[in-house]
Amino acid sequence: MSMNNDQWKKDRIGSAHAGRNPMVLAKMKSGFTVMGDIQFLPGYCVLLPYVEVNSLNDLDTKQRSEYLLDMSIIGDVITEVCKPKRINYSIYGNTDAFLHAHIFPRYEWEREEYVTKPVWNYSPKHWIDSTYLYSEEKHLVLKEKLMERFHEKGYTM
Repeated sequence: MSMNNDQWKKDRIGSAHAGRNPMVLAKMKSGFTVMGDIQFLPGYCVLLPYVEVNSLNDLDTKQRSEYLLDMSIIGDVITEVCKPKRINYSIYGNTDAFLHAHIFPRYEWEREEYVTKPVWNYSPKHWIDSTYLYSEEKHLVLKEKLMERFHEKGYTM
């Protein structure tokens, strides 16, 4: 699937259901695991719910439990594949006003001014610089390793 046509970004959840979101790694119980658009922390993933809702609070108790468990399973997979120091989890919805969870690996090699701070404290260039944007050329091997580990755990595309 071509990464050049970014139409899928206009509806990430709908395009995942339609098989047009090239960032999808696995179908979880509560949603889709996708590669993050940026990869300055290799292995960064996002959990998109199957149904677009405003926030975690819009889900019933069972759905919330499944969503939060899926977040932690994504963290397990990232840990197994990428060997980070720890995993950071965050749910905001301030910029993209729908439920989605960020799962960030944190590494020993991060600079001191970032390592003890939230990932959002990284400089703006980390979020927009093409050096860090996901590309098949730079990140396909990592993507395939993550997909393989999800598959081994029983999660498929």
